[in-house]
Amino acid sequence: MKENNRRDSGAPGLAIGMCIGIAIGTAIGAATHNIGLWLPIGLSVGTCLGLTLGRKSEDNGKDDGDDKK
Repeated sequence: MKENNRRDSGAPGLAIGMCIGIAIGTAIGAATHNIGLWLPIGLSVGTCLGLTLGRKSEDNGKDDGDDKK
């Protein structure tokens, strides 16, 4: 069988970020009576946050070899 060498794209972080963004966008939209505006804004911010968190957690597991002794 052929090995799958595809990199993980930070999917768990992306899903969490999107859920948080939707929740915050919905809350702000309900408070301002403008869900149509704030839901996509929250989703966009959450997606960016999720990708960033996914990449950071991916980088934390790697050893770059720059340890000072």
